[in-house]
Amino acid sequence: MLQCIFILSDSGEVMLEKQLTSHPVDRSICDWFWGQVVSHGDSSKVLPVIASPTHYLFHVVRDGITFLACTQVEMPPLMAIEFLGRATDVLSNYLGGLNEDLIKDNFVIVYELLDEMIDNGFPLTTEYSILKEMIAPPNIVSKVLSVVTGNNSNVTSTLPGATASCVPWRTTELNYASNEVYVDLVEEMDVTVNRNGVLVKCEVYGEVQVNSHLSGIPDLALSFANPSILNDFRFHPCVRFQPWETHQILSFVPPDGEFKLMSYRVKKLKSTPVYVKPQLTSDAGMCRVNVLVGIRHDPGKMIDSITIEFQLPHCVVSSDLTSNHGTVNILANQICSWSIGKIPKDKAPCLTGALMLVEGMERLNVYPTFRVDFKIMGIALSGLKIDKMEVKNVANRPYKGFRAQTRAGQYQIRS
Repeated sequence: MLQCIFILSDSGEVMLEKQLTSHPVDRSICDWFWGQVVSHGDSSKVLPVIASPTHYLFHVVRDGITFLACTQVEMPPLMAIEFLGRATDVLSNYLGGLNEDLIKDNFVIVYELLDEMIDNGFPLTTEYSILKEMIAPPNIVSKVLSVVTGNNSNVTSTLPGATASCVPWRTTELNYASNEVYVDLVEEMDVTVNRNGVLVKCEVYGEVQVNSHLSGIPDLALSFANPSILNDFRFHPCVRFQPWETHQILSFVPPDGEFKLMSYRVKKLKSTPVYVKPQLTSDAGMCRVNVLVGIRHDPGKMIDSITIEFQLPHCVVSSDLTSNHGTVNILANQICSWSIGKIPKDKAPCLTGALMLVEGMERLNVYPTFRVDFKIMGIALSGLKIDKMEVKNVANRPYKGFRAQTRAGQYQIRS
């Protein structure tokens, strides 16, 4: 049972406080938590579940906004983390993103959503499509009416019909002129390469995202050509477990609109699409830099939006870096950003130059980690492939669309 939820800005300011039980939690717990963030240097480096002297704390970070929940009683920690994750998704969909200004401008809607999503510390209604029927999303008309009438409430007076249905994530009165359903495989590749060029870690985190515009109560069955490669999968509540456990088929009645059907991991991959070979040699108060980038394994699709970034060590006082392709910028926080875009066929992109060290330091004592970003449209690098999707209980034959894309996640090259 959660006792309180705080929403913190990227500076640690408490933007919103929601007490959930009759035992209020003092705001001083946020000061203790932010002290942990400062000591770690970043809120993303703090463990998602930590124990303070008085409370158990759970938190998730989304776009610089921290959602912090507190409790003094024993409870399943994954339930708290899952609820906070669901809350961030709902608020992001309602507000069109998450940032400090959006939350402060729509704090009434945020309070109303939390009122419906959790009751007395226990999760209640977390499905976006149902909440959308209960609480109208913010728009210009509703804001003008609230100013004119003085009524700030966005909660409807009638209960959505789907709340009493066997499929509470979907309303029963949907009707479309053309039935459509789209399935996207969206993957992030996490890679770690040590300073000797040895691949230490290569795995993919993926999501099956669905956009459904189907009439009535459709019944869908989605199957993969190679489901055995999937690990650590998590499902939307609409998925029936028995067909997956017996035949690895995703059988479900979809919510209306966009939703995440499942997430998964594919581990121990053997190849990466892009290689980065950094060489740093330092002597006489200077460090020479040479970074070579190229395609290691051609995925068959264009690798686009390639960017290489690394943090300049604190002992560097000036830098002179150039490249034979793309643009090199030194950002305000001493991060070198090399935007490559697409790798040309006639030459391998190369970054060269020198870093000048502080006076009295002969050699570089801290070597940077290179972070790689890229995007590949039209392919899932995990190798996962959709076999077929059947749609039942729909009068007209629906249009079915499938797409895949892969982007870099935590793609790190150590030097």
